[in-house]
Amino acid sequence: MSDLIAQDINMRFTTPAGDTVVALKDVSFTLKEGELLSVLGPSGCGKTTLLNIIAGFLRPTGGRFLLGEDEIDGPGVNRGMVFQQGALFEWLTVAQNVDFGLRMSGTSSAECAEKVERWLDIVGLQGFGDTPTYQLSGGMQQRVALARCLINDPDVILMDEPLGALDALTREKMQTLVLKIWKETGKTIMIITHSVEEALLLGERLFVMAPRPGRLHKEYRLPFAERGLTEDPRDIKNDPEFSRTREEILSMIWNMEEEIMGGNA
Repeated sequence: MSDLIAQDINMRFTTPAGDTVVALKDVSFTLKEGELLSVLGPSGCGKTTLLNIIAGFLRPTGGRFLLGEDEIDGPGVNRGMVFQQGALFEWLTVAQNVDFGLRMSGTSSAECAEKVERWLDIVGLQGFGDTPTYQLSGGMQQRVALARCLINDPDVILMDEPLGALDALTREKMQTLVLKIWKETGKTIMIITHSVEEALLLGERLFVMAPRPGRLHKEYRLPFAERGLTEDPRDIKNDPEFSRTREEILSMIWNMEEEIMGGNA
């Protein structure tokens, strides 16, 4: 089992003025293989810092992350990242973007082509393999980014505001796609978002983080992601329980931000 385990994660930064900023303090949790986790909280609560530590882009100043029995000490193929902006090579075609990691690892052209076709089909981009990436819409580029991540078969998929730059309709369609990929692949997925509605819809587990210092404030276990596999997302968002939880979390984050503003006054 490739569970993702956070053991007392701490992260401190030193500012140019010599001050110490505690970005994360004593963060511990276990994300079971195949779970779908969404994380949200006010700005400065350490969401992206946490994701970057899991990706291996940062080393924590205290504690450690384990994936299975192995400590995370740098980037690795067992973790895939999807950024807010696709971070694609726009001068390459869709297929060349999607199979980039495979080609770098020496995979044969025939195997690359077969896998590209499979993943383009899954993300709804059949027939776009030869299209220059710069010609695609934002939503289509995010589909390419998902396929590029998934084709390398990572154990954990990390998403940093992957849908934040999309229009409302495209964002809704992509939310449904994320749920489909989660169910069909059985991958462990962790999504950072600023949208409470998105966090509720895409997280069977949801962490609300508090800032100053960044820490886990509250966890929810939710039915909406599972329901989103068979129900219209708009119907789910109109569910009284969805609305009640949304308002509870919005009030929670509002109070945190008010406390921050008061502390800076």
